[in-house]
Amino acid sequence: MSINIVLFEPEIPQNTGNIARTCAATGSNLHLIKPLGFSVSDKHLKRAGLDYWDLVNITYYDNFEEFKKTINNKNVFIATTKESRFYTDIKYTDECYIMFGKETKGLPDYIHKEFLDTRIKIPMIDNVHARSLNLANSVNIVMYEALRQLGFPDMI
Repeated sequence: MSINIVLFEPEIPQNTGNIARTCAATGSNLHLIKPLGFSVSDKHLKRAGLDYWDLVNITYYDNFEEFKKTINNKNVFIATTKESRFYTDIKYTDECYIMFGKETKGLPDYIHKEFLDTRIKIPMIDNVHARSLNLANSVNIVMYEALRQLGFPDMI
């Protein structure tokens, strides 16, 4: 059992490194949709992921269309601030995909339209200055809810 974390065009290497480290520690798969806002040899990316890089299964896609073709209609949830349904209101399934947008812009409209029925959000107070949470923190919040629902597979 495992879940799949998908980052659409991530921009900040430290976030991706932290997410990779959490994926390694939970047995989750990491999927990165290009273009990336950094080089995979970036020192900040490597430092944030520490020595966990050989423990995480990472798949790279040249674009969203390649990702879609590869996953072949699997269960995809998208995290967004543009939804009323909380991430805790969803029943996650084994091998599901949870997609997060780029740090500065989120996910583009065409992805929202494609996954309109599977959008989720993390609740926050109504504050115009706090538009969103940090990407790595958001991934961890939703990832651990999905893993909790699946009974924390293979974890001690």
